[in-house]
Amino acid sequence: MSEVRPAGPPPLRFFGLVLHHDGSWSHEGHAVTHTRLRAAFDRSVRFLAEEGKYVVQLGRFRGEIAVEEAGFFVRAVDLDRGLVQLSDGSEESLTPATLRLSSRDGALLCTIRRDGAPDGLPARFTRAAQAELLLAAEAGEGGAVLRVGAARHALPEL
Repeated sequence: MSEVRPAGPPPLRFFGLVLHHDGSWSHEGHAVTHTRLRAAFDRSVRFLAEEGKYVVQLGRFRGEIAVEEAGFFVRAVDLDRGLVQLSDGSEESLTPATLRLSSRDGALLCTIRRDGAPDGLPARFTRAAQAELLLAAEAGEGGAVLRVGAARHALPEL
């Protein structure tokens, strides 16, 4: 008698890959230092809302990963268009009201909207993107403001 296999992909399992708060990767405690492999991992991060898990998906392979703080990183800011460019190669709208500081080390975080994540997901700014955003802030009457497109937004107290 043949074995009946369930339809769909196999259940997700953690396989030792960790995305650290600073954007570095490790596998079973060893730093992933190969530049092209790190870049492939960055581009392949997905959030599975129905399971509440982050995965990397490379071709047909997908595996659950541990995420220390954020699964996505802001690499650049385009304030004229109101967008942030993320580590997976996508762009998302920047919502200045969601800017906040990481409790780990004070890096900027924002919330990005992803399908199926009703409250959105955290994205952490790289040092370069954080500097770019903060250098664009202007002094306003009630504190710092940020021009995003034609609109001016009060920055939350950081």
